[in-house]
Amino acid sequence: MTTTAEAKAPTQRADWVRDLLSRSGLLVALIVLFILEALFAPNFLSVRNMGSVLRAVAVNGMIACAMTFVIISGDIDVSVGSAVAWCSSLLGVLAIKMHMPLLLAVVVVVVQQIILHMGAGSIRVKWNVPAFVVTLTLYMSLKGLAKVITQAYPITPFPDSFSFWGQGYLGKVIPVPAVIMVITIAVFYFLSTRTVFGRSVYSVGGNEEAARLSGIPVGRTRITIFGITGMMAALGAVIISSRIMAGAYNVGEGLEFEVIAAVVIGGTSLAGGSGSMIGTFLGVLFIGLLANGMTLLGVNPYWQEVARGLIVLFAVLISVWQNPIRK
Repeated sequence: MTTTAEAKAPTQRADWVRDLLSRSGLLVALIVLFILEALFAPNFLSVRNMGSVLRAVAVNGMIACAMTFVIISGDIDVSVGSAVAWCSSLLGVLAIKMHMPLLLAVVVVVVQQIILHMGAGSIRVKWNVPAFVVTLTLYMSLKGLAKVITQAYPITPFPDSFSFWGQGYLGKVIPVPAVIMVITIAVFYFLSTRTVFGRSVYSVGGNEEAARLSGIPVGRTRITIFGITGMMAALGAVIISSRIMAGAYNVGEGLEFEVIAAVVIGGTSLAGGSGSMIGTFLGVLFIGLLANGMTLLGVNPYWQEVARGLIVLFAVLISVWQNPIRK
């Protein structure tokens, strides 16, 4: 006859496996990927290539931190790619065409994007419009505005000193954008784990009504998250503009999907309420290393997109298995 303890054993083992996967599965996959590429991808371990990987993932990593907050809160933002294009274009117009001091132009670009995103958050909160619909509107509008103000041509050149933020190195080895990304991740990790705001984000995503009854300002929290996302998109645009030394309408294409993919691969639940900045960082690195390795191996770019899509699907399935929907 089966005892209660014996009946519970399979469930306990399944829970242990889920916990192990959530904590270390992505890290193990990242290590395995790194080893395989070191063995088979030519020049993968070169200092130059490692620097290129870090530089390539820096902006995605910065914006992914904010996107983690968005998804933990139960929302989604598909506008960040267009926001990057708009901010890059606006920076070019202000600093180059209108001869505004560069620092002031950067401040204006960041502030206006915070306001735009907080406006979108306010619409989402006040009229309960789904975040996907609100940010889809931003996605289309900002992409069009970027083309309007640039006439679909890159605006160049910026002052030579501006290149430091996108092309520079610290100690001739570490790319400046990578340093900015690490600082950003550290700040967001602190916000998510050591502040009242961070706890509020998890509470809102876990159970909005319970959070409201607990005295958490749900609407203000959501609007703040949107504002933070706008700020990170604008800062990402500044770094990209510095890297290419131009304000361009076509930067950031597809960035929103790469960022969301990194967050999901990092273990953040699309249902909201759970996720971590460390997981997001690992997700960003995983996607960056995968893209770099496939490029070095000469994989067709179209097949690279297929591979990334399948990996995102696999990550979502793992997430659902770890956090089954309870009816």
